[in-house]
Amino acid sequence: MRLKNKVAIITGAANGIGLAAVLRFAEEGAKVVLADFDTNSGVQQENELVGKGFDVKFVQVDVAKRESVDALVQQTMDHFGTIDILINNAGITRDAMLTKMTAEDFSHVLDVNLTGVFNCTQAVLPHLVEKGYGKIINTSSVSGIYGNVGQTNYAASKAAVVGMTKTWAKELGRKGINVNAVAPGFTSTSMVAKMPEKVIDQMKSVIALQRLGDPTDIANAYLFLASDESSYVNGHVLHVDGGIMM
Repeated sequence: MRLKNKVAIITGAANGIGLAAVLRFAEEGAKVVLADFDTNSGVQQENELVGKGFDVKFVQVDVAKRESVDALVQQTMDHFGTIDILINNAGITRDAMLTKMTAEDFSHVLDVNLTGVFNCTQAVLPHLVEKGYGKIINTSSVSGIYGNVGQTNYAASKAAVVGMTKTWAKELGRKGINVNAVAPGFTSTSMVAKMPEKVIDQMKSVIALQRLGDPTDIANAYLFLASDESSYVNGHVLHVDGGIMM
């Protein structure tokens, strides 16, 4: 097992990519904190996974609020006694063309997608530095690399995540901590499922593999970067997008 007895915090973990990551990490022997804002889904997923024999604990968190993040980290330490891995997966969208995007929607997306990553990483960091080991994986997006119509706020937040990832890789590498990012492409989540079929078909047409990604595709990338197999990978942005732009 690649993550035997490692303790991982995964945010935005009650559904979609985050939930797929919780399952993959648990299958590989990790003890996982399933962190999410959605208490109902979080408790349901915890019960199902614990019922399957996995060591998973749900903690409700609002990553945009530092006091909530501090409570998440404290509950993790109280329950598992250590932290080895942080997956900053939580994210939201509030799409609109620039001419129609409200200041509130712009700020809300940055609060969750960018400030949330900062909050979680800074709160976890002392525990990683103390042990001289840690894996931090941030979730960017192809939208943050190439831009995307109607996603000024989302693209800005995900581009900034790349900048923070590279900065932290330089700052923390000497402390034994690897910091990397994953940039998913169009992935089959509940959010995408709500889109019109013709829009989904258009998405597929620009992907070299001619299909959407599966949440497990992204979870497997998280797994590689969280494992010791990636011990010499630092400051990298791993595109998991089926070859959408090359």
